[in-house]
Order: sequence, then C-alpha cells, then structure tokens
Amino acid sequence: MEVKIGVRSVHRELVVETDLSAEQVEEEIRNSLAVDRGVFTLTDTKGRRVLVPVASLGFVEIGEDESRPVGFGGTL
Repeated sequence: MEVKIGVRSVHRELVVETDLSAEQVEEEIRNSLAVDRGVFTLTDTKGRRVLVPVASLGFVEIGEDESRPVGFGGTL
C-alpha cells in the first residue's frame, strides 16, 4: 500500500510503500495524534522507518487496497 505524507514547510511529499493495511495505517495515525508531542512512525516494505512529528504533519494520504491483475489477460 502506498502512503503519501505531507510535511509542513516541505515542498515534496514523502511516499512510503508499506505492507500495512489502510486500517492499520489509520490506527497508527490516530495513536500518534492522541499522544502529546507524538511521532507518526511508519515502516516501509524494506524495513526502513519513517518518523514524522505529528506537529509537522500536513496530510496523510492512504492508498486503496487493490489487487493488481497479473499477466496479459484483459477485457476488450
């Protein structure tokens, strides 16, 4: 799943590919926001962690869970 994170005063957004579901990412955000001076932490598919202080979060865009078709089959 692709997650885009907008950080205040930064022109580019962070794009993280994670194995978490949309519900798990949302839960992480909610837990981070609930803590005073919290930090939103997300681990990507390669095991790297991204940490963003919640005070600096501009937005978080959670991609849809979608299964991608495999092969050359298609509908006409």
